[in-house]
Amino acid sequence: MSDSIGIAPSAEDVAADRRRRIKAIVASSSGNLVEWYDFYCYAFFAIYFASSFFPKGDSTSQLLQTAGIFAVGFFMRPIGGWLFGRIADRVGRRTSMVISVMMMCVGSLFIGLLPTYETVGAAAPVLLLLARMLQGLSVGGEYGTSATYMSEVALKGQRGFFASFQYVTLIGGQLLASLVLIVLQFAMTEAQLHSYGWRIPFFIGAGAAVVALYLRRSLAETAGSDKENAGTFSELAKHWRAFCVVLAYTAGGSLVFYTFTTYMQKYLVNTAHFDKGTASRTMTAVLLVYMLVQPAFGALSDRIGRKANMLLYSGLGTLMVVPLMTAIGATQDPYVAFGLITLGLLAVSFYTGISGIVKAELFPTKVRALGVGLSYALANATFGGTAEYVALWFKEAGMESSFFWYVTILLAIAFVASLIMPNPKVHGYLDGDGTVEEALGAKGRLARA
Repeated sequence: MSDSIGIAPSAEDVAADRRRRIKAIVASSSGNLVEWYDFYCYAFFAIYFASSFFPKGDSTSQLLQTAGIFAVGFFMRPIGGWLFGRIADRVGRRTSMVISVMMMCVGSLFIGLLPTYETVGAAAPVLLLLARMLQGLSVGGEYGTSATYMSEVALKGQRGFFASFQYVTLIGGQLLASLVLIVLQFAMTEAQLHSYGWRIPFFIGAGAAVVALYLRRSLAETAGSDKENAGTFSELAKHWRAFCVVLAYTAGGSLVFYTFTTYMQKYLVNTAHFDKGTASRTMTAVLLVYMLVQPAFGALSDRIGRKANMLLYSGLGTLMVVPLMTAIGATQDPYVAFGLITLGLLAVSFYTGISGIVKAELFPTKVRALGVGLSYALANATFGGTAEYVALWFKEAGMESSFFWYVTILLAIAFVASLIMPNPKVHGYLDGDGTVEEALGAKGRLARA
């Protein structure tokens, strides 16, 4: 970008600007990967540490109790979405992202060091709950701020493609947690994993967070200089229609996402009766494919529009969930399970590939991080975070198929929300955002990175 008014930027300036934007995407998304790795370690390793904190009852009731604490972590997300969204809009995106990854580091290290029920009795699950609350607060702030930042630094006309890397790293965090699980399953015995092996991934996460913290410190700031009413509810209230639409379509998106990813491993073990190792390997393969296709769906939205993507995700999801979940639960073939789960997640990819950008385009700079983060966190906590708990509750009550219809109803609501959502091509706030262009100029602050 040229500093001279009226002079077009040179090819060298354009190339340099593109490199800076890509570097900013990589640096910001690295922290996103670490945050979600730490958060998902809990879900993936729950089958090994559940009995250490909840020794009474059968395996389903133990998983139900750990799923309850998993859900509590989600209930902290709205607070994190508000707190870190306000920090991002008033102080800066970079500051918010640095604090959130530091907090996740502490929470992960805390879980790795926790004493068990056998050592401290009832205090053990209480301490586990506190650690999950800290992680929930952190990841609640992470989503909105990183989605906002990545959307702001993405190239115009390719925002869907570049912003899709938020979910590449989010799924990558799940995949990394799954890979660590598989490695430990091969390297350790079942008894060792139940005894102390489940602590290892949390120590890995704490160390990786330190690296992400270093990378994020070099990021440029994209928040506006106009701080009056920035990050406030009064300013956000002016955009209440967009906020409600985002709530509605995120509810269905979060629920179906966690159903086909986090809960699916337990579903394969408890319902399809796969052994734990086979379930882990199947889900690792699924997540790898799912992660790799996100940029394609993001790029597709740059061509057909975000609204079309949202209609496809919610419409296909409404039609597919019940038959897919029924078929997955009945199969004994891991290859068939892989194909069916992947098919479901391909439909979900119409949403996850643009999850951050489709929200960011609906809010102005002053409340973008707050609007994106809080709306996502509220819907995610209410429906995504409770997905495992509700599914296991239905199973324990002998009404497992009712959960499939519950997911379908939420997706139908998301379809209606997608129909009435403002078209970002006409009403979007990102195009022509001078604040972003100022931050990413050839001689802007990002050049120091």
